[in-house]
Order: sequence, then C-alpha cells, then structure tokens
Amino acid sequence: MDNKIKLLQDKIEQAQEGGGPQRIQSQHKKGKLTARERIHFLLDEGSFQEIGMFVTHRSTDFGMETEKYPGDGVVTGYGNINGRLVYIFSQDFTVFGGSLSETHAEKICKIMEMALKTGAPLIGLNDSGGARIQEGVVSLGGYADIFYRNVQASGVIPQLSAIMGPCAGGAVYSPAITDFTLMVENTSYMFVTGPNVVKTVTHEEVSSEELGGASTHATKSGVTHFSCVNELDAINHIKQLLSYMPQNCEETPALLAYKPDQQESRPSLNKIIPENANQPYDVRGVIDQLSDQGSFLEVHKDFAENIVVGFARLAGRSIGIVANQPAYLAGVLDNNASVKAARFVRFCDCFNIPLLVLEDVPGFLPGTDQEWNGIIKNGAKLLYAFSEATVPRITVIIRKAYGGAYDVMNSKHIGADMNYAWPTAEIAVMGAKGAAEIIFKKEISSAADPAAKLLEKEKEYAEIFANPYRAAERGFIDEVIEPASTRSRLISAFKMLENKVVNNPRKKHGNIPL
Repeated sequence: MDNKIKLLQDKIEQAQEGGGPQRIQSQHKKGKLTARERIHFLLDEGSFQEIGMFVTHRSTDFGMETEKYPGDGVVTGYGNINGRLVYIFSQDFTVFGGSLSETHAEKICKIMEMALKTGAPLIGLNDSGGARIQEGVVSLGGYADIFYRNVQASGVIPQLSAIMGPCAGGAVYSPAITDFTLMVENTSYMFVTGPNVVKTVTHEEVSSEELGGASTHATKSGVTHFSCVNELDAINHIKQLLSYMPQNCEETPALLAYKPDQQESRPSLNKIIPENANQPYDVRGVIDQLSDQGSFLEVHKDFAENIVVGFARLAGRSIGIVANQPAYLAGVLDNNASVKAARFVRFCDCFNIPLLVLEDVPGFLPGTDQEWNGIIKNGAKLLYAFSEATVPRITVIIRKAYGGAYDVMNSKHIGADMNYAWPTAEIAVMGAKGAAEIIFKKEISSAADPAAKLLEKEKEYAEIFANPYRAAERGFIDEVIEPASTRSRLISAFKMLENKVVNNPRKKHGNIPL
C-alpha cells in the first residue's frame, strides 16, 4: 500500500507542476499568475476540490503521443467563495499554451454540467492560445460543446469569465455568452482574428493591445465589463460581483443584516439638481446618497458613459441601478447606452435582482450616425428588456423625461411598479424651447420682437408641461416626493414588492430585436 500511495503522491506532484518550473517562471515574468495560483487566491482557503487532475490528451499526430501532461492544460473543480459553492475552470498557459484539446474541453464541459445540475455559479479563468492545432476539428468541436453549455446555463446560473491572458479566435465566444467578462490590463487580450491576419486582409498595422486589449474592449467595443489593473484586482472583482447575486435563478440574493438608520433622510439631495435645467451634474452623487454607504459597484464604467449601470445595496437588499448620466452627452440614449442598459436589465431579471431607475433623459441622440447604426432597433432592446422584466421595478424621475425616452426608461406604461418624481421633474414630449418653436411658430414669427416672444411662450409651455404634476394627475406618477425622502421611500417600496409575482402569457420565448 505504501508504494501505491507514493505513486499517487508522485502523480499529484507532477500534475501540480503544470508545464514545469521554467514555464511557470516565464508566466511570472509576464506578470501573470499560474492557473493554480489564481484558484488559490479566488477560493476560500482549503475549499478547492479538483476534478480530472490526471486527464491527458488522446492525440497521436505530430508526435503528440510523446508529450503528455496530467490535467491537459486546464485545472477544473469546485470550492467556495465566502462560503458559497462555485465551480471553476482555470486554463494553464504553461501546458501547450493553454490550448484547447478534446479532453481539455471535456473537463470544462463536465464542470459546466455539474454547475447546472447543482445550481451554482460557474467561473472561467481564461488563458489560452486557442484551439490545439494538432487536433484539428476535434478541438473546434470542443469549443462548440462549451458554447452550447454556456447557452443552456444562461439565465439559470451566473457565469463569469476572467480573461487572464490571450483569448483568440473561437475562444472568445464563450466569454461573450457569459454574464460578465473581466480583463486584465496589459496582459490579456481578445480578438476573433489577430494583428497578423488583420494586416494581411485589411493592411492595417495594429498591436494586440490596440486591437483587443482590456482598455479597447472596456471603452470601444463594450465586450468587457471590468478592466482590472492586475490579476488580483480581477479576482477581487469576481468576489465582489458574486456577492450581489443568488446561486441560481430559483433563489434571491442574500439580504444582508441592516440596522435601520432612524434618520434615512438625505437633505443634500434637495440641492443636488442645478437651478439651470441645462446644467449637468454627476448622477453618481445621487446613487451614493440613495444606496448603502460604499455599496455601489459600477458595471461597464468606461463604455457608453451617458448611462450608468451597476449593483448596490439598499437597506441590505441587492438591487440593480440604471441611471441616465447628465454629465456625459446630457444623458441622452444612444446605440451603445441602450444596448448596455438592456443587457444589464436582463441579467438582473434573470436572477431576481430588483431594479431601480434614476431618470434624467432629454431623449434619443439624433443624427445619421445613430439612425444608420440602428438606434430604432437598439432603443427597442432597452424597451423590450424593461417590458419583459418581472422583478420589482421602481423609477425615480429626477429631472428630464422627454419623448419616447420617457416611455423606454421604465415608465408606468411598460410595467413599472412604482414611479416617483422629484419636484424638478419635467415630463413632456420635448423641451420647452423646441415645443414653443413648433406650437407658437406663427405667433413668434409675426411678433415685433421674435426672441422676446419665444422666451414668453417658452415660459408659458414650461409652466404647463415642464413639471411632474400633469403626469401625477393621470396616475402615471404615483407620487411627487421631496428628494431628501427618496431613500426611505425606496426602502419601503422594495420591501412592499419583495413577494411580487407576474404571470406572463405562455410562450417558448420572446423575439427581442437583436
């Protein structure tokens, strides 16, 4: 028995060495952790249980039968994060560059299936050179097997992807399907075709970082939700993200212990909106005042900055926040903002996370660029996402709510549960100046002083429509509230809505305008 135990220990030691000391050293020189080190820092101490440690590839072409490593380039298993069960795979770049083989894919698929069966989050730590070329179509089939399971798990369990190194070609589609993607600055990149292919086909000279680095995908494409300064930062973001989510779609997020503050009033909110309706302000200031101290985690911070989305806690309750940002493009809805917000709304609805909408929107961004790039369809995505959502939904109209954007931003008409407005709210088809120019066109043009007449008529229109009371008279606004009382109203309303049930018409699934 001793000999057999010694053999087992030797095999475990060999598996834990990955591609060997030299390759591990090379990984460290690049500022990267190894696959096992990443798992060590991510999971609770001593909780990781590995599955498939001794799996090796089956390839016999190109001399591959003489080079085998236990684990075949990916470490898979399960463990805990803050006491909660999670499943994980971590690709090992020290073994064949982390390339995906038939058995590598099988290991990942096994973990995905277990996560789905037991209803626990799945975390993928990606660091791979792509498909293992020596295995040809078998490797490509392995990718497709993973993609299929990503789709089956979508909306059932949270799926998080951290890009810790290269992620190219077909490999990019698994992270793209998952709920959140994190990238590490300067050491990770994602693209369908690399710089060499781009140069051959389009004659563009571009580096890997420019083409698909963390900054590029955080600001230009929106592919990544978080750009992290290093791998430990990415790992901490994963832990923080999970804290706002339930284990699966059948559960609700944990309600943290909260000691009620006898004074939930926030007097500073009474002065946060500028007197001039065209003057910008940072909506994050409103979010910080409404949410539990230090609890706001912004998602997609550097992409489509005219809308702010993220998770927060309100009296210990996990909520999703969608807020127009007047400090950037006046808070208009455009193509990118609409898609960004729609995706976030759908995630929250998948996992029973209530939604709070803070509205200050002058409309949709006009122009040929927006129209030709599908603002009609993209705006409809956000409209569809809100209309489809069955979680508790509350809107607070802070200032502007103009035109179709009023409808789209979680209005009462598309199923919002509670709609509040501050006294500064302006709910109208358009701004007073534009409306006056249309309604009183003849009167203004024939006046002795057209500019003075325009100002007079603009004021007249504003007094009638640029306020929340017409909407409140119709019941489209449930209550006009003092800004300082907003937090306490929201705490009460979300508690009231916690047992909300919606019975939608029976169907296979809707057809969102993609």
